Order: sequence, then structure tokens, then C-alpha cells
Amino acid sequence: MINEIYDVIVVGAGHAGSEAAAAAANLGSKTLLITMNMQTIGQMSCNPAMGGIAKGQIVREIDAMGGYSGIIADKSAIQFKMLNLSKGPAMWSPRTQNDRMLFAEEWRIALENTPNLDFFQDMVKSLIIENNRVAGVITSLGLEIKGKSVVLTNGTFLNGLIHVGDKQLGGGRMGEPRAFGITEQLVTLGFESGRMKTGTPPRVDGRSLDYSKMEEQKGDENPKKFSYLDSPKLTKQMSCHIVYTNETVHEILREGFDRSPMFNGTIQSIGPRYCPSIEDKINRFAERERHQLFVEPEGWRTVEIYVNGFSSSLPEDIQLKAMRHIPGFANAKVFRPGYAIEYDYFPPTQLHHTLETKLIENLYFAGQINGTTGYEEAAGQGLIAGINAHNKVHEKEAFTLNRDEAYIGVLIDDLITKGTDEPYRMFTSRAEYRLLLRQDNADIRLTEKSYNLGLANEERLIKVQDKIAKSNQLESFLKDTSLKPGVINPVLESISSAKVDQAYRSAQILTRPNMTLEKLEEIDFIKEVTQQYSTEVKEQAEINIKYKGYIEKERDNVAKLTRLETIKIPDDFDYNNLKSLSAEAKQKFNKVKPKTIAQAARISGVSPADINILLIYLK
Repeated sequence: MINEIYDVIVVGAGHAGSEAAAAAANLGSKTLLITMNMQTIGQMSCNPAMGGIAKGQIVREIDAMGGYSGIIADKSAIQFKMLNLSKGPAMWSPRTQNDRMLFAEEWRIALENTPNLDFFQDMVKSLIIENNRVAGVITSLGLEIKGKSVVLTNGTFLNGLIHVGDKQLGGGRMGEPRAFGITEQLVTLGFESGRMKTGTPPRVDGRSLDYSKMEEQKGDENPKKFSYLDSPKLTKQMSCHIVYTNETVHEILREGFDRSPMFNGTIQSIGPRYCPSIEDKINRFAERERHQLFVEPEGWRTVEIYVNGFSSSLPEDIQLKAMRHIPGFANAKVFRPGYAIEYDYFPPTQLHHTLETKLIENLYFAGQINGTTGYEEAAGQGLIAGINAHNKVHEKEAFTLNRDEAYIGVLIDDLITKGTDEPYRMFTSRAEYRLLLRQDNADIRLTEKSYNLGLANEERLIKVQDKIAKSNQLESFLKDTSLKPGVINPVLESISSAKVDQAYRSAQILTRPNMTLEKLEEIDFIKEVTQQYSTEVKEQAEINIKYKGYIEKERDNVAKLTRLETIKIPDDFDYNNLKSLSAEAKQKFNKVKPKTIAQAARISGVSPADINILLIYLK
């Protein structure tokens, strides 16, 4: 295998690398996945969960595109919850609690059963570059492995440095060595690099906890799943628990601030804004008397517990002393302390929307190397990088997703056009068309695209076509079926909605506040029809009817934006010749090199006046 020339070499087997390798191999590329440790493929380095706010939508999108994350999350789930059900459907977000060991095992099984995919365990220390084009990798064993393209998904391993109090350890994860050589080489080639920080909480022995002093959090009564395929549904679930810190806990933690690498200057890089360490929380939000913690089981067959919300780089003795003043933790035994980790990343403005680097042809970056945080964000990037690495070496068109097509499109466009100087995390608020990008319709949005690529199989396409057809049938039935006052008024009265004095279409009644399709099914002849349809079909039809006006408005906004997307900017466009442009706009345009007017308008620091100048010149 060392003498083969691979189409795609993927470096790193985390969430980004695993999805990249699967996508390239399933599309037909001869693919090699290189990892420092074959036992940690698909490892959940931090919390044992998939999905959540906006992240669940990304997992659904990966699944609709033929990726593996959704299926593997379903196979290893120990709990399922649909978050934000009290809000509109644009905010509904699926989340699973997962068995950490089973998740990694399922990833390895899935990859080992993927055709065209080889594996090798070694550290990649440098790239082979020929005429500004990547031509392979060199490993720590000195092996030269040739490849037509390379996808770097190094996670937190590039010059990783672990902090526990005043102790520092070189490593990409606790107990695993760091990778070195790649950053230094890329910098000499002209790449800009930086440092970021993330952290993880202590893991404790569940047998040492008193759950009677905590609030139990059960999974959904009728759990759903991520994958649109027939992956297994949960028949039993494990509970999580909620507990809170207190002033005593905070005081003890403050005792260790002088030994904290966050506060004594040892750590200077920026950590995730929306997932701060416990010491950062009590420092930034000093007025708060308590902070919420989630006590999360690590799996079916282990007693290990993940203390979500208690991420820390304080000395291990301070962590334990403070933790034992949390209700239910008086006798807690720690399996491993929390720690912070600093690592190298490369500002993503150095990439095209395909995730190919602008400086070196056929070299792709995906995951935390681009400044993101989270399994889901990494996996989405890996999928796109794997597709484009395959397409490039087989002389096929580049594949990208627009902001109105997928959260993955929002994620990548944000990274490329705006960059990031802190770990980027996806939120629903980042998507201006989030009502179009719901978790329930990811298959409708993306399956046909993936099928045309050759990634999603015919089974997926048939399932989504059937869902669309049946949803349309049900919508037509509800729009055509009249309900007389004597039939519908008892139902309206039960939800304190105004009665009617004439017949109304079922669809009109469904648009009322508090009215649901489930309530309409209390009418026998309605239920006779609706019971023929699956829960997914009924959900789709109900959302389309209730939010029709809002959906149409968003589509109109997309159409307006699309007109700006069609105005292309030449790659060699000289912004310096436009004297009317602001100095900041010139600097940003020269750095990002936007492809279209719409992309140029999304760059931070660019004003509407700058865009008007560009429009006038290009027209």
C-alpha cells in the first residue's frame, strides 16, 4: 500500500476525518485514512452526545447527504430528546446522549465496511508539495505515501498542550501524543496560523454519586432518531440528571485562581465563548449564585459520568474539593480531572468554499484546524472536504452548499468570509433562513443533491420522494376538507379558541394558535385519513400549512439574495484600483477574495457603500 498513489489521503480519524474518508471512498476514490491510533477512530473526546441546538440540524443534513454520523449516533444512543419544542419548528433540535465506547466501535465498523478505504496507523509529520500542489504525506516512520489530494483533520493535535493547574503536558488528548511538523511546514509555505483553547470537565465514578439529590432528566416518551434510514429506534433509555453549583463551590474554586493557567498568563489563546470553563463562568458572571451542571452517563456498560458544565483547568485537588460540595457529589471519586488544551489552527479565510486551501492546490482543511468547535461542525466540514477532494482529482465540478440550502452551508460561508478568532460554534441565530433549514426537512433539501453526486443511494431517494408525495397528499386533503361548526366547535372550545359560525377548511383551522393536527384527529373522519400517514409525513404537512406565509417570505428573500450570488467577481480582480472603496474593504477583499457580490456583502467590516461601488464597477 505504501507504493500506491491514492486519490485522497485523509489525516486524522476524528469526526471530520471519518466523514471525509467515508465520502471520498463511497464516491469511488481510492482513499487512505491515516490516524495516530486505530483504537480512537470516531472518538468522542469531550461530551458523549450528538446534536443539540442547530447541531442536530447539521447531523440530519449529514445523514441526508449519505454521511454516517446520524446512523452511528442512532446505533449508539442511550437517550433521545427533541429540544426547543416550546418554540417554532425552526428551533426544534434533535439530540442524543450516546454510549461513548459503542459510538467509536460503530464508527470503526462502518469505515472498515466501506469499499475503497485503506487504513494506516502513524503520525503525519509533513506534506509532499510539488509545484504548489500537494502530492502526498511523510510519516514519522519516514514513509512517503503519494496522494493526489490530502485532507487535514488534525483536531486538537497540532502542537497540542494540555494544562492541569500549573502542570503542562504535550498531547492532543489526555494520554495521547501531540502531532508536530505540519504547522511549521505550512507556515513556511505562507499560511497564517494561530492558537486556540478548549477544555473538558472531570469524569467521575457514578457509583460514588447520590442521585436522590439531583433532578432526573428522562428522554422523550416517544423518542425519534437522527437518520432518515431504518436505523434502530430506542426502546429503553438512560436518564441524565441536573444539579447546581453554589457559593461554597465558587469560593473553593476561587482559591485556586492563582494556580489557574487561565488567570496567571500561562494560557493566552482564546477559548469557546459559549462553552466556558467553570472558573471562567464564576469570574465573568460573579453576580450569579449558581450554575447548572448536567450529569451525563457515558454508556450502558460503564459507571463513568461526564460532568457537563464543569470544564476546568484548575489543579486537580481544587477540582475535587469544590466538586464535593455539589449536591450529590459529597463522596465523588474522580476517574480523571478536567483539563484545558491549546492547539494550532489556521484562520479559514485561507480556504475556498470547497475547503481547498488557496495557497496549495488539492490540499483541504476540515474540523478544528479551521477554528471550529463541536463534533457536528467538524463532521459537516469533513463531508464537504471529502466530496470535493474526490471531485477535484476526478475532474468533476466543485460541490458547495448555499446559506439557504443547509446549516453546513452557513457554517462554511461564515468561516470563509468572516473568519474566526475564537472557536466557532453553530447556532440557529447564525442562519438567516432558519425556517427553511429545519431538522425535519433536511432529507427534502439535500437527498437529491447527494444522489446526483453519487453519494446518497437510491433507497434514500425513493424514501424522500415518497415522503414528499404523501405530504403533498395530506396537505391537499386538509386544504379541501371542510369542517362544519357542529364538528369543529367542540375541538376549538377544548383549546379555548373562538368558535366558528360557518364551515371552514381544515387547513384554515390548523393555522390557529394552539391548534395542532393531533387535535384535529379527535374528529373521526379526519383521523381515518391521517392515520394512513407516518409521523414524519404528518409533521411535514402540518408545518407547511401552519407556517406557509413565513416560508414564502423567506423564499422571496432567498430569491433576492440569489440575484447577488449570480454577480461573479473575477479571481484576479484588482480592488486597489477602486479608489472609492474604503481601506478596510480593500484589505478584506484582498484577503478573502470573494467569488460573488453576495459573499462580499457578508464580510465583516464591509459597508453597503463598498458593495454599491463594486456593483457599479462590475455592471
